Amino acid sequence: MSAEDGPDAELLARVFLGRVLEPGDEVGGRWVREFGAVEVARRLREDGPRLDGVSDKRWAGLRARAVRAAPERDLALARSAGVRFVRPGDTEWPAQLDDLGDARPTGLWVRGRPSLRIWALRSVAVVGARACTGYGAHMAATLAAGLAERGWVVVSGGAYGVDGAAHRGALGAGGATVAVLACGVDRPYPRGHTGLITRIAQQGLVVGELPPGEHPTPSRFVVRNRVIAALTRGTVVVEAAYRSGSLVTARAARRLGRHTMGVPGPATSVLSAGVHELLRDGAGLVGDAAEVIELVGDMGELAPDRRGPVLPRDLLEPDARQVLAALPGRGAATAAEIARGARTTPDDAIARLYELRSLGYVERQGDGWKLTRQAMISVHAGRSEC
Repeated sequence: MSAEDGPDAELLARVFLGRVLEPGDEVGGRWVREFGAVEVARRLREDGPRLDGVSDKRWAGLRARAVRAAPERDLALARSAGVRFVRPGDTEWPAQLDDLGDARPTGLWVRGRPSLRIWALRSVAVVGARACTGYGAHMAATLAAGLAERGWVVVSGGAYGVDGAAHRGALGAGGATVAVLACGVDRPYPRGHTGLITRIAQQGLVVGELPPGEHPTPSRFVVRNRVIAALTRGTVVVEAAYRSGSLVTARAARRLGRHTMGVPGPATSVLSAGVHELLRDGAGLVGDAAEVIELVGDMGELAPDRRGPVLPRDLLEPDARQVLAALPGRGAATAAEIARGARTTPDDAIARLYELRSLGYVERQGDGWKLTRQAMISVHAGRSEC
């Protein structure tokens, strides 16, 4: 590294290590913590003393990758693609990523104009199944749009299914969204989401640990999820089967002390089974953006009380409602019979019945009283609330 002793030594070393070490390599992270990025890079490149914690075979593999690493070239490629490298200690570095300890990224490649640190302060991850149902796509898009409209940043992985629906929901609401990729940010994946990821880069941010040109692998998707979990205040899983990668994100969020939430689905749906398991393990049950914000937001950001519709009979005085409830569903009853059913006196029952008649709930039928058609609908609606 030509600038190893200059002011860019730390930058070049971290870019170099991002090419040599795999994301989430805790042994490599420990080396960086104990010796510093510059010294670790020097030992790998110059065949210095082997660092502990790896076998000779593993060290030889790292050394082979080190020979091919060219941090100056990576930075030049990134600049030409409008990508910047953000490392720990930079003003744009989100401090919450430090909660990952030795699994913390050596740095992040960022595509897009906003500040990652500022956006991450008020962000929520919305993740779920790639092969989601129509219900899952609808819930993800609706949740994301609601969060975006309330000033929250929606973070997801850019994948098909729930991830894509969440990104589109936030963008459609004119809000902010961040895609965290398991490949180079200059190489959108999946290919079918090239247009979406390009739009995210224009309106929001595209982030990744891997240097330009790197492709995704199954293991990289898994370790990528820890960044999504650490970056945000909480993770919402919309749909997930038992082996879904989105459950990895939720469990990482729980280990990091973040909120974990799940959107319930049909009990018969395989794609909701993993979410239901999360809920049984203590995740918060949410159904809309307001309920998510009540958990992850500031004190006092409460979801509205959930109530059924107010029926006209709900506005009656309690004594009048009691008399109304004592009338039979069919036919008529005398004032004395109604009084017994309402547990009141005949005089009081008669007074309430005349009051109810003026409101259109009851009518006289000979010596008795019966419900009007309007009242029968209201009473039957109330009796079916169980």
